Amino acid sequence: MRRALLLPLLGLMACQPTPPPTPLAAQEIPSGFAQPQPAAPALTGAWWAGFGAPELAPLVAQALERNTDLAQAAARMRQADARARQAGAALLPTVGLNANVTNNFGTANGGLISETDFSAGPAASYELDFWGKNRDAALSAQALARASAADRQTVALTVSTATANAYFNLLALRERLSSARAGLAAANDMLGLVQRRVNAGFAAAADLIQEQANVAAIQTQLPALEQQELEARTALAILLGRAPEGFDVKAASLDGIAAPVVAAGLPSDLLRRRPDIVAAEANLASAHADLDAARVAILPDITLTAQAGLQSPALNAAVETLGGTGFGGNIAAALVQTIFDGGRIAAKTDEVKAREEELLAQYRGAAFSAFGDVENALGNLNHAAAQQQAAENQLTQAQRLLNAAQNKYRAGAADFLVVVDAQRTLYTARDQLAQLRLARFSASVALFKALGGGWDAGQLAQK
Repeated sequence: MRRALLLPLLGLMACQPTPPPTPLAAQEIPSGFAQPQPAAPALTGAWWAGFGAPELAPLVAQALERNTDLAQAAARMRQADARARQAGAALLPTVGLNANVTNNFGTANGGLISETDFSAGPAASYELDFWGKNRDAALSAQALARASAADRQTVALTVSTATANAYFNLLALRERLSSARAGLAAANDMLGLVQRRVNAGFAAAADLIQEQANVAAIQTQLPALEQQELEARTALAILLGRAPEGFDVKAASLDGIAAPVVAAGLPSDLLRRRPDIVAAEANLASAHADLDAARVAILPDITLTAQAGLQSPALNAAVETLGGTGFGGNIAAALVQTIFDGGRIAAKTDEVKAREEELLAQYRGAAFSAFGDVENALGNLNHAAAQQQAAENQLTQAQRLLNAAQNKYRAGAADFLVVVDAQRTLYTARDQLAQLRLARFSASVALFKALGGGWDAGQLAQK
């Protein structure tokens, strides 16, 4: 009697869904970013258009269409969507068509007797979701589908930013190659001048050897830069989902490209603008639905079945059998209750609970990492701009220094080592400026990635 009263009470308690955990308290979300940010428009989806590079937008579009990692993510998203539809189907009855023929035979009164029984007609079964187990399973699958869609957006954001970085890296390497070749040409010109001065007796042979060593040093840099340019071009082609053979871009330097200025907004905005955070939130929601389903697994399953149609004999019963063919049917209800399972259901509930706690920590970690990503990107962007400005000034001074040293050497008023040092300083300044320009573009791309690329969680509803 006690058990009969306790079971409905447990059922009513289990039917009540538990509130989901709160991933972040309000005081854990910063009110603003510590790094300074400009007063600028908010980030838009097509952030790559702001660089003003004509080739970049078509390259990103091609990558988003053909990248193999993105194709895999899209397939995983379709799989998750299909699983969500499968889980939702459990909330509806199953209807089918049953048909069977049975031939019974035996001997009686010295003769062979046979009888053919058959039935044909529709059949339906329905599991009463009295405790909400199937509903929770459907909610879990739907949350996983949202997480998969957000994961695909994370891959898309990664692909688009990687494409932009690969393109800028390729142009920076070409710029460095051009600078090295220009430096080699200038060194060869200087080598000719030194050769003539040595031949005329106005310079020592050591000057010629020094300049020959300088030319050789620059020449050793070219193969390494050419190989890096090749690898950068190959990496960009692979991002576009194509073979590297025959692939090339027209631009030869970073000239004409400018990093766009955008506002980072508020840290709280990242919770819906970062697809990785949205995916973590959806995974947490799925785990919570799984926990609700695990808690009611101890309660009985109730299934209704019905079948109707033509059959022969018209009624086959233990007491009376009616021969002939006629309409017949049956309706049944089944209740299955686990009495003893060795603690399996309780252990499963503990497992799902621990899984929810894991995903809760994962969400918190993703949120804090997102805040840190934006802080680092803002700081890196500010520092890269300052470094580039200093490098541009250094290049101007290095060019002036070389011009002055060469003029004094031609006039016989300066040692040749001064010229060699000035050449090296100028070459280093040019190469460093190209790398710092690349660093500034990379910092800008990193900020766009940290901000979610202009995406918003509301776009998931539009899929």
